[in-house]
Amino acid sequence: MSVICDRATTHDLSGAIRALLPSLERFVRFEGPDPARSRSQWQPALDGALPVTGVGRDAVLAELASLVVANGLRTGHPGFSGWVTTMPTDVGIAADLAQAIAVPQRWWATAGNFVDDLAMRWLIALLGFPASFAGTFTAGGSTANLIGLGAARQHAGERLGLHPSRDGNDGFVEPRVYCSTETHHVVGRSLGVLGLGRRSLREVPLDRHGTIDLDRLQAALDEDAAAGRTQVAVVACAGDVNLGRVDPIAELARIARERGIWLHVDGAYGGWGVLDERVRERFGDVATYDSFAIDPHKWLAAPVGTGAAIVRDAGVLARAFEVETGAYDRERQVPVGTGDTGSPFDELGLGTPDFGVDFSAPARGLAVWAILREIGSSGVQERIVRHNDCARRIADRARSVDTLQLLAEPVLSICCFRYRPVGWTDDVRLDALNEAILHGIRARGRTVTSSTKVGGRFAIRPCFINPRSTLADADALVDEVLAVGKDLATAG
Repeated sequence: MSVICDRATTHDLSGAIRALLPSLERFVRFEGPDPARSRSQWQPALDGALPVTGVGRDAVLAELASLVVANGLRTGHPGFSGWVTTMPTDVGIAADLAQAIAVPQRWWATAGNFVDDLAMRWLIALLGFPASFAGTFTAGGSTANLIGLGAARQHAGERLGLHPSRDGNDGFVEPRVYCSTETHHVVGRSLGVLGLGRRSLREVPLDRHGTIDLDRLQAALDEDAAAGRTQVAVVACAGDVNLGRVDPIAELARIARERGIWLHVDGAYGGWGVLDERVRERFGDVATYDSFAIDPHKWLAAPVGTGAAIVRDAGVLARAFEVETGAYDRERQVPVGTGDTGSPFDELGLGTPDFGVDFSAPARGLAVWAILREIGSSGVQERIVRHNDCARRIADRARSVDTLQLLAEPVLSICCFRYRPVGWTDDVRLDALNEAILHGIRARGRTVTSSTKVGGRFAIRPCFINPRSTLADADALVDEVLAVGKDLATAG
C-alpha cells in the first residue's frame, strides 16, 4: 500500500462534509438577524498572512463553519427579492457537489458527460427551440452573450467572404451592433472582447412602451447600410434587468431576417418568461432567433456559474470558437460511440470545446439536469408563473393604498414602486425618503430588496426569482415598506 505524502487530506470526504453540515443546516434556516453585518467580528478573524505550514484539515473546516458559512449571503431567504440572483435548490447543490467530485471535467465518456449533453437537449426543448438548435453551458450570462455575439461576428464575416475568428476583424467597415438603451452592459463588453469595440454598439432609444423604438432602429439600419458599415447583429432584450420589459422580438426577428442580419436575444434573466402563457406572445417565435443567452443560475436556481448559449447554426458557432488540436488530444478525433469502452479516457465524449471559450470546464449541465429531473417542465413553469404573480400582487397593492405609487406596470417578475405620503409631491424629498426606507427594511432583516430609477425617480425594485418566495413574501415586502415608510415620514 502506498503512503500518502501530500499534506492535504484525500481519504475522509464524508468526515469533511459531516463537519460542515450542521453549520449549513443552521444557515438555511435563516434565523435571527443577519450575522454577516458584523464585519468587525468576522473579518479580523479571517484576515492574516499566508500560512507556511498550514493549520490542518480540522481547523480549516471549523473556520469554514463558524466564520464563512455563519456569515454567508442570505440570497436564499424567502424574503430576498434583490437584484437577479438567488440560492440554489437542494438538488442543485447536491448535483454541484457530485459534479465537483465525480465529474471534474465535462469531457470523456462518463455518465456525467452524457448528462451534461442531455441537459442541454432538455433545456432546448423546455424553452421551445427546434431540436436542430445547438447549445453549450457557460459560466454565466456574460459569457453566453459573448458566445452568441461571437457567432454573429463569424456570420457577418462569412457573408463578406471573411473568417474573423481566424484572421481578425480586418475587412469589417465600422461594424455595428444594434440594441436598446436598456440592454445589459455585458453586450458592449462582449464587443470589446471580440475586437469589434464598444463603440460599435449603436444604442436605440426606447419607445413609449419602454422597449426599443422600431422606427428609430429602422432609420439607424438604413443610415448605416447607406454608409457601407458592416451590420453584425440586432440584439433583442427578453426581459431587461431594470424593469423586466421585453422588446418586440417578433418584429425584430422580421427586420433582421429581411436585412440578413443576425438576431441575438439576451434572455439571461427574462428568457424563462417564455413559459408563462400570459406573456408568451411577447417573445415571438424562438425558432426565428439566431442565438439566445439564458442563465439557469437565475430563475432555474442552479448554482451560480451556470449560463447557457443556444444557437441556430452549430457550424457557424463551431467556426467562431474553434480550438485547434495537438498531438496530446488525439481523443478529440475519436468518434463518440454508444457501446462500452475499454476506458472512458479513450474518447472525448459528447459535446465540443469548439462551442465556447472554455476548454477545461465543469459539467455545468449536471445541476440543470438534476433540477429538471426533479420538478419537470411543469415545475419550472409553475415557478415562473408564481413569481410573475408576486410582481402583480405588489402592483395591485400599490394601486390600492394611497401611500404607495406604482412606477411601472410589471411584465415579468419585477415591480417598481415607491412610498409616497399623502401630500408629498417633491421628488427629491421622496427619493431621499424611499432610499431610507430601502436601507431601513434591509436592516430589519425580514425582507431584502433592491432599487432603481424609473423616470428619474428612486424606486423600490423587488425581483422575484427565489424558489422559496411566495405571494406571502410579496405581501411581507409591501408591509415592511408601509411600516418603515410611516415611521420615517412621521419622524421627518
